[in-house]
Amino acid sequence: MSTFDIIMPKLGESIQEATIIRWFKKVGDQIKEEESLLEIATDKVDSEIPSPVDGVVVKLLFDEGSVVPVGKIIAVVNTDENALENKNETLPNTAIIPELADKKIDKSIEKKDASTNDKFYSPLVKNIARQENLSLEQLDAISGTGYKGRVRKQDVLGFIQNKTVTEEPATKVQQKQNVSVSQPKVILNSGDQIIQMDRIRKLIAEHMVMSKHVAPHVSNFIEVDVTNLVLWRNKIKDTFQKREGQKITFMPVFIEAVANALRKYPGINASVDGDTIILRKNINIGIAVALPAGNLIVPVIKNADQKNLVGLTTDLNSLAELARKNKLSPDDIQGGTFTISNFGSFGNLTGTPIINQPQVAILATGTIEKKPAVIETPTGDVIAIRHKMILALTYDHRAIDGALAGGFLRFLADILEQFDMNRAI
Repeated sequence: MSTFDIIMPKLGESIQEATIIRWFKKVGDQIKEEESLLEIATDKVDSEIPSPVDGVVVKLLFDEGSVVPVGKIIAVVNTDENALENKNETLPNTAIIPELADKKIDKSIEKKDASTNDKFYSPLVKNIARQENLSLEQLDAISGTGYKGRVRKQDVLGFIQNKTVTEEPATKVQQKQNVSVSQPKVILNSGDQIIQMDRIRKLIAEHMVMSKHVAPHVSNFIEVDVTNLVLWRNKIKDTFQKREGQKITFMPVFIEAVANALRKYPGINASVDGDTIILRKNINIGIAVALPAGNLIVPVIKNADQKNLVGLTTDLNSLAELARKNKLSPDDIQGGTFTISNFGSFGNLTGTPIINQPQVAILATGTIEKKPAVIETPTGDVIAIRHKMILALTYDHRAIDGALAGGFLRFLADILEQFDMNRAI
């Protein structure tokens, strides 16, 4: 029997392991090349993994919910041409997946070795704990944010950082404000509906709460006359779609303008690390995308300042489509240095989004509306109908003051207001 080993793929430079969410095939099932075999979850994104070959599944080496290191064999496929005809003979039910039993025994032993309260810890987490001389009691006390409460690398590092802070000299500790926040108890009333958060919603909630705790948020607003931009898009959109095979929205122009503004104001394209500010060399702009399930994800357009409008439109449409189909890779949502959230797509005037850590700012784009405006002319002021929108910049006051934020927002508005109506594309 010719077989093919399917391994846990590497889904990004920083991804070392993934959790198996569900198997789409069971032992004995036929599978085609590029057909989805399983769904996995990382700390960044969920992904469906296709089979690289045709054949019949003969082994599934891990249960759903298992955390598997990158490079490990997770399934075996029989690739013989006659595999389908003989699958009932080659796959007796009594010995479908003998490795699973071994894995379960190993996991049980691992739990007993690593924890006093039956928690599971990955090899990476246990290695960090050993290097940092954490006791089993300390490891067990860490609240996990991973799948089913699993303790992740970030949880251990956060515990170590907090532990270091609490061990500082008293003079330093007294200068810090330790605020304890308790969530109010919720009382259920008759007829109330309880909806359990899915994994993505939990991650979003944790990330947003963390961001508000870490960074003091401030927002600036500016109204922008985008009449030139609206008239230009109306003029070229049909030609563009016929030539490029895709629609052009206002967002690629916003991305281009933001990239230009970030080049002029590098303090906005930054991160805060303790008492240092890191100015990012690359301009990688994330775009918040609403998923069909109601969650948000932020795919990233890398090196946005180096791309023209056609390139930005292509990247944006491609990432948005992958997001809606749950096909984004971890690399697609990593490395962002600035984020745009389009409140206008929901018909909202504007909004004050939460900063996407570890970035220091996020831009909200509002809906474009026709409004009466006073226009100065050589013969006096007149009232005319103009297309206007509101931009809102929310920023981290640790790194950005009002002058820097205001200058960035004004420069961005000027780019959009002075858009060339005769621009070729």
